[in-house]
Amino acid sequence: MEQPIRGRFAPSPSGRMHLGNLFSALLAWLSVRSAGGRMVLRIEDLDPDRCREAYARQLAEDLRWLGLDWDEGYEAGGPHGPYCQSQRTGRYTAAFQFLEEKGLLYPCYCTRAERLAASAPHRADGQAVYGGKGIPAGHRQ
Repeated sequence: MEQPIRGRFAPSPSGRMHLGNLFSALLAWLSVRSAGGRMVLRIEDLDPDRCREAYARQLAEDLRWLGLDWDEGYEAGGPHGPYCQSQRTGRYTAAFQFLEEKGLLYPCYCTRAERLAASAPHRADGQAVYGGKGIPAGHRQ
């Protein structure tokens, strides 16, 4: 049996929504609704210095004002919660410990400048951004 499509919008509540947020939310919503799927609102509130609950509430209110709804997530609940990332720390810690116990963690020897400059690698464009520092030779792709 094919699983229904699940789409999501995952803003950081660090201030009021801007046009880029609105555009991303609208595209995600249109995509999932046109496919008969479920829409998820996840809150990326991992920066405690900038992210505020009041901003998350305002984001949700703005989305509703625009007529964009969601089936699960922030303020709606659902089977895959919690939907605020700051509330998932225990799950991330458990996953980290599992990987550590299996010997699947590898140290990174990058300087802070190298790490910040790395961005996200995109093999499709032919550029491997991360040079593989810290990955044992047998584990490199």
